[in-house]
Amino acid sequence: MGKITTLLLSASDVNLLMQNYGIDRLMDDLIFRLIKEFENFNTTDTVIPIRSGFNYSTEHVGLIEWMPVYKKGEEVVIKVVGYHPNNPDKFNLPTILSTISCYDTKTGHLKGLADGVLLTALRTGAASAVASKYLAHPQSSTLGLIGCGAQSITQLHAISRLFPIKKVLIYDIDIEAVKSFDNRISLLGLDIEILPTEIVDILSESDIVCTETSVNVGEGPLFTEYKNKPHLHINAIGSDFPGKIELPLALLKESFVCPDFIEQAKKEGECQQLTDDEIDSDLYTVIQNYHKFNHLKDELTVFDSTGWALEDQVVMDLFLDLANEFKIGKEVSLENISSDVKNPYHFLYHSVIV
Repeated sequence: MGKITTLLLSASDVNLLMQNYGIDRLMDDLIFRLIKEFENFNTTDTVIPIRSGFNYSTEHVGLIEWMPVYKKGEEVVIKVVGYHPNNPDKFNLPTILSTISCYDTKTGHLKGLADGVLLTALRTGAASAVASKYLAHPQSSTLGLIGCGAQSITQLHAISRLFPIKKVLIYDIDIEAVKSFDNRISLLGLDIEILPTEIVDILSESDIVCTETSVNVGEGPLFTEYKNKPHLHINAIGSDFPGKIELPLALLKESFVCPDFIEQAKKEGECQQLTDDEIDSDLYTVIQNYHKFNHLKDELTVFDSTGWALEDQVVMDLFLDLANEFKIGKEVSLENISSDVKNPYHFLYHSVIV
């Protein structure tokens, strides 16, 4: 066997890959790959347990969790993610920090390790676009964004690749985030109207709404009174912690609620407000049986997005493929592999022999 190495994709490597490939092309490929994985997903070939980890309510409230996926006979992908809502204000860091690792199931060898911050933002936006493709009205042209942080950028980017978005209504309790939004999306080159708008008006005027806030545990929902178009579709992104919710129970009970991962959504998502019989089909079931669910595009729907490890596997594989294509990244002999695999002290013999 030749030299065994691990491909490391740093933040700068990931950024360079996106620049070289093109942000629209990359988002289109990611959406396409996600759809194909959802179409082909089955629990016999792919095992995805509920994410686990540690959450804490100390001075720096947050969590660190791991999200694994096992594709039998191929690979194990594990994302480790930290969610710390005080990061932007206290440390000038993103709310979400993460890394993604990929392992060969034949040997346990770590094949790749990559920055997960950008990859998580991309796959979350792409997942909302996929959910919207199957649940939202196909001519949706007004998008509402409740929360104008980092996730709002990829939500708009991904959804604009599939829908004729002409108007974007935005809201955030952080006025500076609202003011800077136009500049932050300028590189997307979208011909759209951006209007700061109150939540109640976003709900009444939008075809698609994305909620991506850092509302604290016990402080939700974001609103209680609402009027909406009959076909409103909501991508609920921000509920990712026990006790943290964005949407009112009354709205959920009126909606077709579609989680990405039911058991996880019941623990951390909007579905923690619902009984089992009030939760509808998950996203991959809707996609695999889309003719049965096509009528939902004219009805009130909610995608309860808590983040699914399958999405991390898809985006990781995409970036590893691009890294090989563009020869970007660093091959590192990270694991201590001896010429004598039964002797962990092999290197000491070489160092003392003259």
